[in-house]
Amino acid sequence: MESLYDVAIIGGGPSGSTAATFLSRQGHKVLVLEREKFPRFHIGESLLPYSMDAFERLGLIEKLDARFLPKYGAEITTACGTNSAKILFKNGLRAKHDHAYQVTRSEFDKVLLDHSSENGAIVWEETNVENLEFRPEEVGLTVNTLGKSQKIRARYLLDCSGRGSVVGNYFKLKRNYENLKKFSVFAHYENVARDKGVTGSFIRLIRAADRWFWMIPLTETKMSIGIVMDIVDFKAMKKGPEQVLEDALREQPQIWSRMAESTRVTEVHSASDYSYRNTSLVGDRWLLAGDAAGFIDPIFSTGVFLGIRSGEQAANALNEALSNPRCRPAVFKKYEQNVNRVMKLYLRFVNNWYKPQFAAIITRPVQGFQLAATVNSVLAGNLSNSFSIWWRMEVFYLVVFLQRFIPLCPSVSLNPRDSTLVSKSAQRGLKKAGIIEQQPRN
Repeated sequence: MESLYDVAIIGGGPSGSTAATFLSRQGHKVLVLEREKFPRFHIGESLLPYSMDAFERLGLIEKLDARFLPKYGAEITTACGTNSAKILFKNGLRAKHDHAYQVTRSEFDKVLLDHSSENGAIVWEETNVENLEFRPEEVGLTVNTLGKSQKIRARYLLDCSGRGSVVGNYFKLKRNYENLKKFSVFAHYENVARDKGVTGSFIRLIRAADRWFWMIPLTETKMSIGIVMDIVDFKAMKKGPEQVLEDALREQPQIWSRMAESTRVTEVHSASDYSYRNTSLVGDRWLLAGDAAGFIDPIFSTGVFLGIRSGEQAANALNEALSNPRCRPAVFKKYEQNVNRVMKLYLRFVNNWYKPQFAAIITRPVQGFQLAATVNSVLAGNLSNSFSIWWRMEVFYLVVFLQRFIPLCPSVSLNPRDSTLVSKSAQRGLKKAGIIEQQPRN
């Protein structure tokens, strides 16, 4: 007889493990089907403060505090060195938390998956889903664990399989954002220079004219560095990802000046054409959460945040459906509406990020109407429906729009060749790295 579970979850990443923990605590029989063996490399290493409430409800704070670097804010700077803005999360409008974490995802994801197992979820790693069968009262799955195939049944299926989006592909629901065809390449480095004190924990985003970079401190010595550009630009270079990354970093004084003593300690990873959303997020017997529902862009570190948020909300919807099947259509519809609202909100933010005038505004924050504090709050993960947040963000987008026609803030070139305002410390780093010549003393 095939085993019957209340919920089968495809994927043991942040959304899957979050949902598994909450559902197991509510007394449901939960099976997590994870394709890989944890720990495994993954990107998406900078978390947001508004995940802290979920971590508290999961009972994870003590484990995360013991392992990962606190993150107190972010710095956004222009490649030309003209503008730079440091954002402290504690200064956000109605801020609830002053920090989040910078995490090595291989370790972070394993902590979350092990935690779901400790809370009663059954976890099968190295397990592929080979076939799905959707029935009126349940879902049938054929799975393969280390070469052994078996059938299982579940009352509901939660797809948290990431970009693979097993259910999304099954029903052909995936739709790419045609305006966000991007390519990213990234690696980890040891001994990249960073600021001292609290700002040393910041994620740094460097905005160039046709690309942007991230610098994420993962430990006291290790840093994740990556670049995002248009796919067509990457193809035009006719270089491999490793050479593209090295050349791009050398061209950026705001980054290369900090890398004189650095050593790359991982292989170079790349990803492309990763921005999409599924046209439906729920069915009679299934839901999509995390990256399986959709992924917009790595900017603003929303991936893990949305994964944890949607994982918890999916668990709540499934708990209600299991407890009272008649309420299922309503709670599933509400879940889908909530996830779509949040993705729409961040999609608007991302689309503005890629406008040239956005860099001039975001790196010289408008202080009137508490706009800077509001943007800070949204970047920290404040997605409330409050009117006070909504109208200020509308004013912010209006300022970005008007900047195209009226220089409300001084324009910036975003060209590293125009970097006449590189700081003295950056100049020292460039000289040490041999990028600019030492000036002889008289």
